[in-house]
Amino acid sequence: MIKAYAVQERGAKLTAFEYDPGELGNNEVEIAVEHCGICQSDISMIDNDWGFSLYPLVPGHEVIGTIVAAGSQVTHLSIGQRVGLGWQAGACMGCGSCMSGDHNLCPSRQQTILGGHHGGFADRVRTQSEFAIPLPSTLDPASAGPLLCGGITVFNPLLQLNVKPTDRVGVIGIGGLGHLALGFLNAWGCEVTAFSSSSDKKDEAMRLGATHFVDSTDSDALSAISGTLDFILSTVNVALDWNSYLGALTPKGRLHMVGVTAEPVSVSSPLLMAKQNSLSASPVGSPANIATMLEFAARHDIKPLVEKYSFSQINEAIERMRSGKARYRIVLSHDN
Repeated sequence: MIKAYAVQERGAKLTAFEYDPGELGNNEVEIAVEHCGICQSDISMIDNDWGFSLYPLVPGHEVIGTIVAAGSQVTHLSIGQRVGLGWQAGACMGCGSCMSGDHNLCPSRQQTILGGHHGGFADRVRTQSEFAIPLPSTLDPASAGPLLCGGITVFNPLLQLNVKPTDRVGVIGIGGLGHLALGFLNAWGCEVTAFSSSSDKKDEAMRLGATHFVDSTDSDALSAISGTLDFILSTVNVALDWNSYLGALTPKGRLHMVGVTAEPVSVSSPLLMAKQNSLSASPVGSPANIATMLEFAARHDIKPLVEKYSFSQINEAIERMRSGKARYRIVLSHDN
């Protein structure tokens, strides 16, 4: 039996929960969970914000742990190896997307906390072996969990959209995603502008890798950088005046979204057309890109800023996350 923390109904507190995962699949591994980050997506699933949560729900998709069991067909991982598991726990491995290396776009992909699959707020979790990504030894396992979701979410566009080291890049929102984006983009070689409505984050944003800081509530400050940015990455989950950010783009510049907003994105098509700008979005990355991201983070000493709680404090940690006061991620660890 796997011991976990589950939500029994929409918006409820997490309580102790046990389930029988059944026989281990030939291509599956079982991971003993050491640490697990709390993501805003966990909160959205707990609250059924997206309308497809199934209860009981065991959240948790930023897992760090060691492999304790492996199916008969698993040859590339070993018992005792430390790995990470993110948003995705399976794919068909045979469709066009999978065969092209885009497993994260597989039409029948299995997400770690969707469709009845139980996640990492537990003592153990199971996954298709390809989605258990070996953790570089130089990364701190107690803080690396958020890289498996937040990290790859902001890193994937750098690979997918050919962001160049010479680009001038803006990051909207300096929170759980945005603070990681600053570090990755700075190490990538970009000139980075941080946008935030919280002016008290300026000094920290500069330490994290920003070259410039813009108060996003200041319309004059936005106007002052008109036409200067090649790429803007939005990490926020609220609707903004997107046309103002389009105005900050160079010709052929791109506004790219990795934050999930409930409201439709409203932009001016003439404004897009005038400078041949693009509007796009992306989810998490493939296993290969996650591995690349982890190696890049290890090489450049990029790590999430985390607040640490024990699993016995899970509901307190969830409320801290809901408050928006966490800087910038929360990681749960099992009590010794």
